[in-house]
Amino acid sequence: MRLRQPIVVVLGHVDHGKTSLLDKMRGTLVAAREAGGITQHIGASLFPLDAIISTCRTLLGEIKVQLKVPGLLFVDTPGHAAFANLRKRGGSIADLAILVVDVMKGIQEQTLESLELLKSRKTPFVVAVNKIDLIPGWKSVEYEPFPKAFQRQSQAVRDELEQRIYAMVGEFAGLGFRADIYTKITSFATTVAMVPVSAKSGEGIPDLLLVLLGLAQAFMKEQLTLHEDAPAEGVVLEITEEEGLGTTVNAIIYDGILKVGDRIALLGPEGAFTTKVKAILMPKPLDEMRDPRDRFKSVDHVLAAAGLKLVAEGLDRTYPGSPIYVIGQNEDEILERITKEVGEFRLFTDKIGVVLKADTLGSLEAAVNFLRERGVQIRVADIGELSKRDIVEAEVVRMKDELSGVILAFNVKVDPDLEREANSRGIRVFKSNVLFRLVEEYTSWVRQEKERRETAQFESLTKPGKIRILPGYVFRRSNPAIVGVEVLGGRIRPKYVLMNSEGKHVGTISQIQDKGQSIPEATAGMSVAISMKEPIVGRHVKEGEILYTVIPENEARLLFKSFSNRLTDDERAVLDEIAQIIRKNNPLWAR
Repeated sequence: MRLRQPIVVVLGHVDHGKTSLLDKMRGTLVAAREAGGITQHIGASLFPLDAIISTCRTLLGEIKVQLKVPGLLFVDTPGHAAFANLRKRGGSIADLAILVVDVMKGIQEQTLESLELLKSRKTPFVVAVNKIDLIPGWKSVEYEPFPKAFQRQSQAVRDELEQRIYAMVGEFAGLGFRADIYTKITSFATTVAMVPVSAKSGEGIPDLLLVLLGLAQAFMKEQLTLHEDAPAEGVVLEITEEEGLGTTVNAIIYDGILKVGDRIALLGPEGAFTTKVKAILMPKPLDEMRDPRDRFKSVDHVLAAAGLKLVAEGLDRTYPGSPIYVIGQNEDEILERITKEVGEFRLFTDKIGVVLKADTLGSLEAAVNFLRERGVQIRVADIGELSKRDIVEAEVVRMKDELSGVILAFNVKVDPDLEREANSRGIRVFKSNVLFRLVEEYTSWVRQEKERRETAQFESLTKPGKIRILPGYVFRRSNPAIVGVEVLGGRIRPKYVLMNSEGKHVGTISQIQDKGQSIPEATAGMSVAISMKEPIVGRHVKEGEILYTVIPENEARLLFKSFSNRLTDDERAVLDEIAQIIRKNNPLWAR
């Protein structure tokens, strides 16, 4: 039984040091070149086991465990896009991930997004707590293991670092992850390992490499078992134009063997298709890469795990993130498998929902899952730039539901003319390269719009009001009757119809005045003058009498069921009184 290298991807918030950490790790192993150095791949770097052991042994002492994993294959492009594309059905091609978190800033927006992705793909990960060299007073020694580096610091520096790390442990706990510094962990199966590092000085990097190797060795033997004779399975990382070669794809092969002449199946806008591998290209070793006209060497086959460049016809028809399967007699089965696999998140429906566009299959899958978890309905989910058809789809939805008739553009360019056209039709286009932010912007807008509409609807309803005609304050008995009133509860406004305690309508408020000035409403506790055309004081209404606002039944039902929380305590009490009066004659009123 032979094991392949674990595929490792680096994730984290912008500027937390993902690329710097990769570069420093690469530099560490280049320094150990006599032990094998690193092998360049396309989109990946293979760190062989002997180079890792050589680097770590000098710093951490003899390694007693017999390591069978042949090394680590790091995907060179750090970040969400690369990880999103490392997809396979039900999980990720990445066996392990390093989540880089700045010790000075803690968990931030894209850290949360990374955690969402890792959780959805069920990918084990290690936290690289980066930038420990920025702790005030920290004294660095290049490539020193963390326990030694930590012991050399002053007590104040040690306290500061521990305080920051345990604040981060608390943040992880709040997100549902149990985490701790790797030196204190008793069960790596249940606790996320945190490795303090400095991408600048290299401190902690040997620890990080050994933790990754240890996790792979302990928990991943089954998934790392290489099926040497099996047809290759892989994924397209990106599509590139190469002079003299045309359209090529950079890919990761994660299982089996790929040979020149193999027929492979991929996915494109028109669905699954097949083509024949014309060439497999690998970069030349570092010291042979001086001639840019001949950067690659051709190989006749490659075993997983490997990053490589594929040359074949029709590759311009594929998607970034497309699966790659070598096919034999099982062509129909493979094509059906690809179509079914991708049909779960590439959607064209008649549902009322948003239009979602993403740059790659992996990004699309991540975005679809993210939206579904938040209960957002999707009408169209597809790959590529915004098109007129997308605007038409969003417009169809908008006619039925304005809040769903929008376009979400994740990591894709949006033509300004098309965006203007969408806006002219009342369609909002939300754009971001950060999934978390894109969805948050949309859901926040939906919340605000719903709040605005609810407020507008609530404001349009007749509110409960209760007044008493003040004795001795009849200014005019009729046509119009003008009387002084005290508002006992709720509120009154012009055009509100009033009724007596028997439920009989007595008139409509024409005007409300306070100290000679017309006002738009009067609320509980105010004493004002009101005018009504219909009643005659003494015949229809009397001094000292209590009157109530007349609320249409459909509006009262809304106040009871939808807007009770927006009413004040005294308004709710008055609404109950009004209901009791009317229900004497109509027991089902506003129920």
